[in-house]
Amino acid sequence: MSQEILDIFRKTGALLDGHFILTSGLHSPTYFQCAQVLQYPRYNTLLAEKIADYYRDDNIDVVISPALGGIVVGQEVGRLLDKRTIFAERKDGVMQLRRSFNLDKDERVLVCEDVVTTGGSVMEVIRVVEVLGAKVAGVGYIVDRSNGKINFNTRSFSVLRMEAITYQPEKCPLCASGSPAVKPGSRT
Repeated sequence: MSQEILDIFRKTGALLDGHFILTSGLHSPTYFQCAQVLQYPRYNTLLAEKIADYYRDDNIDVVISPALGGIVVGQEVGRLLDKRTIFAERKDGVMQLRRSFNLDKDERVLVCEDVVTTGGSVMEVIRVVEVLGAKVAGVGYIVDRSNGKINFNTRSFSVLRMEAITYQPEKCPLCASGSPAVKPGSRT
């Protein structure tokens, strides 16, 4: 299945080669632009179905995603599970619930994301859920760029695991070779 999914990513232009600055600030010769694959409903459903099936028997009450990239994934997983679906977003650099979204104490919450490299956005959403007294039932995401190295201290599932090469900016061989870096993600 991993090869089939990689082929879909390549076909839709969602898997890019070059010199990229990731949301984490790390540099990489590969970039997953999940929005390119998720714009096609059949692929969004195919990928989200894997996550929904994994958590189908976990008594999920709410699906939450970090804005912006995770919203499309979370919405489709929520639809497939027939659960309320919300998102957290940054205001003044702090991840929080806005738009009158709320979580009730003890609700079981599934956090969904498109791509995880360091897990920073997911960890921020987990903190939001925990501060409100809800319970993180799991984390589901499409691409795990850490190849399973990220630990969210809860049940986790990724559709695709891949060890993507990353470099600290000051040690990036692509920068040393003069290759210009681009930041294609949603955060500036």
